Amino acid sequence: MKALIPLLILLAGTAQAADRIERGHYLVNTSGCMDCHTPLKMGAHGPEPDVARRLSGHPQELVITAPVAVPAGPWMAVTAVTATAFSGPWGVSFTANLTPDMETGLGRWSEEDFVQTIRTGRHLGRGRPVLPPMPIPVYNQMTDDDLKAVFAYLKSLPPIRNKVPEPLLPAQP
Repeated sequence: MKALIPLLILLAGTAQAADRIERGHYLVNTSGCMDCHTPLKMGAHGPEPDVARRLSGHPQELVITAPVAVPAGPWMAVTAVTATAFSGPWGVSFTANLTPDMETGLGRWSEEDFVQTIRTGRHLGRGRPVLPPMPIPVYNQMTDDDLKAVFAYLKSLPPIRNKVPEPLLPAQP
């Protein structure tokens, strides 16, 4: 019986990890993460998510070198054709690669890095500001357990190598 106890603890831990990943899957799919972090492509009936690039952020081959002017009127921002880059008064922001790729995604991030990014609105919890349209004020209302579940789910995805550019500064008048 003593030999079975470590195995039961391991299996219980695996079940807890699976439950956490399942919760993260639910949160990612109901919180709009794919709306910005999965590039759009043109389908038979209009724009649709490019599921082959699921949660991989702004495509590296879609090069944007400068902000574009926001049209006059009630406009706040302009978005790229993939809905993964946004130009506004802050400059240009690009949606991050949320897959666990070690070089271009969340592969080297710790759970604490992820939680602190959402809590502080700063990259890795201490770097540059996370820019619009990322709804930090909404997501930082999530519990730590929910954010950890989101991170666990993101780390369970297949990695996609996609180097997202750094934000661009606003155009100078």
